[in-house]
Amino acid sequence: MKRKEFRLSGSGGQGLITAGIILAEAALFDGLNAVQSQSYGPEARGGASKAEVIISEEEIDFPKVTDCDVLLSLTKLSCDKYISGLRAGGILIIDESIEKPERDDIITYSLPILKTAVTTLNKPMVANIIALGIINQITKIVSKESLEKAVLSRVPKGTEELNIKALKEGFILAR
Repeated sequence: MKRKEFRLSGSGGQGLITAGIILAEAALFDGLNAVQSQSYGPEARGGASKAEVIISEEEIDFPKVTDCDVLLSLTKLSCDKYISGLRAGGILIIDESIEKPERDDIITYSLPILKTAVTTLNKPMVANIIALGIINQITKIVSKESLEKAVLSRVPKGTEELNIKALKEGFILAR
C-alpha cells in the first residue's frame, strides 16, 4: 500500500477530529504508519473544520496532506472548501443532504450519514463513527477489528455499545 491521505471535514462539534484520531490509531494497531493533524481556532467552532490522516506501510516523510485520496464532507460548506484538494480518481463521501459537486474525475458516495445518526441511533453525535465505518468499508484501509478496538479506546465510557452500533451502521450503509 502506498501512502493514502484522508481529509475528514464538516462543522466544528461533529467529532471529526476524534474520528481522525481513531482512524490513525486503528492504522497503528494494524502495524501501519500514521500521522494525524487537525484544524483549530475559529474553524473548530462551527465553520468548516477538518482532520487529516496519512496512512502508509512506509515511513511518512512529509506529514501534511497535499491532494487527498479520500474526502469526507458532512456539510456543504466543508465540501465547497475542500473539494479542490481531492485528487483526480479520489473518493468523495458526502452526506446525502449535500448536492454532488460537478466533478467527473472522482468517485462520489452520497449517503444518509446524519439522518442515520438521528433516526436509527437517536444520537446525532455518532455521525462521525458512522462515517468511519463507511470510509473503512469503501477503502479497506484498516482491519475491522483494529477500527473497533480504536473506537472502544477513544469514545467516552458508557457509550461503547452505541458507538460500535454506529460503526456497524456505517459498514451497512457503504455496502
